[in-house]
Amino acid sequence: MPDISLFWHRRDLRIQDNLGLAAARKSGLPVVGFFCFDRHILDRLPALDRRLGFIHHHLKSVQHEYSQSGGGLIAASGQPLQALKATIAELREAGHNVVAVHANRDYAPYPVQRDADVAAWCGSAGVAFELHEDHVIMPPESVLKDDGTPYTVFTPYSKKWHRVLEAMPTSPLTSADPLASGSWAEVQSNDIPTLESLGFDTESGNPEGWVAFDHPLKAETVQEYAEMRDTPSAKGTTRMSLHLRFGTVSVRSLTRFGMKHSDKWLTELIWREFYQAILHHFPHSASDAFRAKYDRIPWRHDEPGFAAWCEGRTGYPMVDAGMRELNATGFMHNRVRMVVASFLCKHLLIDWRWGERYFAEKLLDYELASNVGGWQWASGSGCDAAPYFRVFNPESQMKKFDPKGVYVKRWVPEWGTPQYAAPIVEHKMARQRAIDTYKAALAGA
Repeated sequence: MPDISLFWHRRDLRIQDNLGLAAARKSGLPVVGFFCFDRHILDRLPALDRRLGFIHHHLKSVQHEYSQSGGGLIAASGQPLQALKATIAELREAGHNVVAVHANRDYAPYPVQRDADVAAWCGSAGVAFELHEDHVIMPPESVLKDDGTPYTVFTPYSKKWHRVLEAMPTSPLTSADPLASGSWAEVQSNDIPTLESLGFDTESGNPEGWVAFDHPLKAETVQEYAEMRDTPSAKGTTRMSLHLRFGTVSVRSLTRFGMKHSDKWLTELIWREFYQAILHHFPHSASDAFRAKYDRIPWRHDEPGFAAWCEGRTGYPMVDAGMRELNATGFMHNRVRMVVASFLCKHLLIDWRWGERYFAEKLLDYELASNVGGWQWASGSGCDAAPYFRVFNPESQMKKFDPKGVYVKRWVPEWGTPQYAAPIVEHKMARQRAIDTYKAALAGA
């Protein structure tokens, strides 16, 4: 019975420039691909979820690439460890002895626990389990203060990130070609479970929404990014976030592109790595305030206000436009994300977790580390966050970033007519209420 290794795709739906897959192939053992539709995640999703459609679509492409190059990728569904065990047993029955499992590392609390469970089982079963760094340029342990503690402020983190990169004898920006060496196991691909068999509406596979992310990365967009990034009516961002989320492109290729064309765009990639590091070093921040004293804030349990915010009928045009864009497309411009988040936490004094969960349900490019980081930044409770007394004025934000109302009119056509909703809260009162509430809560911390 020939020994083989298994490469487990998770957030890396590609063969090209996949460090873990390249390492598996270089190990000398023939490789078979594996992917599991994780019920732990799927069971929490709505029946219509285009993120799953995106994954399903790209998994088909990856499986086709395997077949075209002479390999095979096995797709399964279930709890990951159980699905992995079952797949290894089936391969053994078919005459293939899996002696190693390779995967790329993830840093969020659930994947860390999942991989710990898998590592424990592999150890008991005599199967090697190896994790590789592919998701970021700098793993969380790579960029630390001189005393070995993690950074909690972005600017010094970013400076150290650059210094560490420059000092490395081998650049982590080098692409990996998994097909350059090694071989595939003689295992054929199976049929990928259908969306229906997974319990999802077939409309989840409709590319409406995520096709807007599927355009080539253009040099001119990146070069103009610093100037255009805050204009929601313009196509001033690259929308690479969805591809980074599911690994349909490598972060190395994007980082090299940023270094060539835009320091500002590169900085946004480093922000992503910063938030990944924060989540790794401070896993409590996935559900609790990074700065614990901010959990003393007496949030308002305002369900009607929250519903108005979710549905885009707050009476504040930029807030409503952003929420309607999110609901219709699964995307929201980053400047507008800051405005709507600030409005929920400060104007309505609603717990940032409510907004974070809503974004988690709706955003196609939802990324736990960045989403939590962004929401805690807006609420003032995170690392390197906006001070609690900074309260965005939605009207002045619109005047500055959408002065002609191009973006707002696209999503709120009734704006300026008697049909448009009256403001659900008055800005001056809400601002002062937020400052007073925060101040009193933090004074008692």
